[in-house]
Amino acid sequence: MTDFHEIRFPTDIARGARGGPERLTQIVTLASGREVRNSRWAHSRRRYDAGVGIRTLDALAAVVAFFEERRGRLYGFRWRDRLDWKSGPPSQAHAATDQIIGTGNGVTATFQLCKHYGTGIATYRRPITKPLPGEVLVAVDGAAVDPAHVACDATTGLVTFAAGHLPGPGAVVSAGFLFDVPVRFDIDAIEVDLSAFEAGEIPRIPIVEIMP
Repeated sequence: MTDFHEIRFPTDIARGARGGPERLTQIVTLASGREVRNSRWAHSRRRYDAGVGIRTLDALAAVVAFFEERRGRLYGFRWRDRLDWKSGPPSQAHAATDQIIGTGNGVTATFQLCKHYGTGIATYRRPITKPLPGEVLVAVDGAAVDPAHVACDATTGLVTFAAGHLPGPGAVVSAGFLFDVPVRFDIDAIEVDLSAFEAGEIPRIPIVEIMP
């Protein structure tokens, strides 16, 4: 990913932010009254408001400095979504069997980390491109893989098996991980009324996910 800084937005501020996933659905109402619905995006996109997490002038100054270093919307960065940052449930430690990321064929060495949402016929498969370094666990057919035999690129989420250790035909490849969301600022200007800020009014600082 070009124009991206591998640095995380201050987590203490992100913890108080507001936001979540969005989709773009086109709905056409026919003359009969029936609807035709079409999803314009293959993947959901997350939006956040970092301003909600700012409670002090020091926090505001830290965000302004972070914004300046990213040159506004120019450079992307990592964001910790406190609701969704693990391969498994938020209350549990991640495990190598959390998410199925592919099936071996004896030839393929590289697999993309992903997370599945839902359990029905319309399960959503989300690519994970910003795992935390050192926090990716891999298993083949439920058996943990020696970290010396597999590597994960923390900037792309690609898991690569070493030669001689490729998953065999039909072998289920799974992974557990912690991850960040690749995002950017959705503004090129931050406007702050300090008198209003002291009275409790906070600036709006929109942040949007960089879609895969």
